[in-house]
Amino acid sequence: VQLQASGGGSVQAGHSLRLSCTASGRTGGSYSMAWFRQAPGKEREFVAGIDWSGDITDYSDSVKDRFTISRDTAKNTVYLQMNTLNPEDTAVYLCAADLQGAVVSWAYDYDYWGQGTLVTVSS
Repeated sequence: VQLQASGGGSVQAGHSLRLSCTASGRTGGSYSMAWFRQAPGKEREFVAGIDWSGDITDYSDSVKDRFTISRDTAKNTVYLQMNTLNPEDTAVYLCAADLQGAVVSWAYDYDYWGQGTLVTVSS
C-alpha cells in the first residue's frame, strides 16, 4: 500500500486547510487510517483516526472541535479538515494505514505511512 498526502501549505492563524491522503496498491480490506504530525524537535503525535466505515473516529484533545477526519472509501482517500489553525499546529502531517482496522493513537500500530505534507501556521 502506498499513501500519498497532499494539501499542506502556509496559512495565517485562524485560517483553514484540508489535507488529503490517497491510498494505492493493495488497498483491499477494511483498514483504518489516521493522521499524525511531527513538529521539529518533537515526538510524532496522533491527530485523528477513522475506521473503514467512517463510523468510528478519534481525535487528540489538542485538535478536537477544530479538525474533522473523513474518508471516501470509493476513492481510497482520507481527509483532514483543519479549522481555526494556530501556530502550535505547525508540523509535518503524515497519514498512516492500519490493516487491522483499529482506530488507535499508537504510531507503532500502523503498517503503512505516507511521506508527509508540511503545514505552517503563522501568527
